[in-house]
Amino acid sequence: MAIHIVLVEPEIPPNTGNIARSCAATGAHLHLVKPLGFSIDDRSLKRAGLDYWPFVKLEVHESLEEFLHSYEGRRMYLATTKGVHRHTDVQFQDEDMILFGRETKGLPKDFIAKHQENTLRIPMSADTRLRSLNLANSVNIVLFEALRQLDFPGLE
Repeated sequence: MAIHIVLVEPEIPPNTGNIARSCAATGAHLHLVKPLGFSIDDRSLKRAGLDYWPFVKLEVHESLEEFLHSYEGRRMYLATTKGVHRHTDVQFQDEDMILFGRETKGLPKDFIAKHQENTLRIPMSADTRLRSLNLANSVNIVLFEALRQLDFPGLE
């Protein structure tokens, strides 16, 4: 059993490193979709993931189109501040894929519009809706909700 975390064009190495660490600790699969704002060998990326990197189930994809082609037919949710559903209203299943966009721009607007029914959001104050939570924090909030619903498979 596994949840798949998909980072589309991530820009900030420490965020990706922290997310990799969470994926290693939970058995989630991590997908990085290029272009990346850093090298996977980046020192700050490795430092944020510490010694967890050997335990990360990692796939790197050349583009969003290539990723979508590779996983056509899979259940996917798009995490966005403009999401239709709260992250707690989604009924997660084994092997679901949760996509998160760039720190500065999120997922492409046309991609969100095309898949609006599969969008989810983390509830936030109306005063802060123009901004969003830190990417690593957002991933952890949604990842752990999915794992909770699945009764934390393989975790103690």
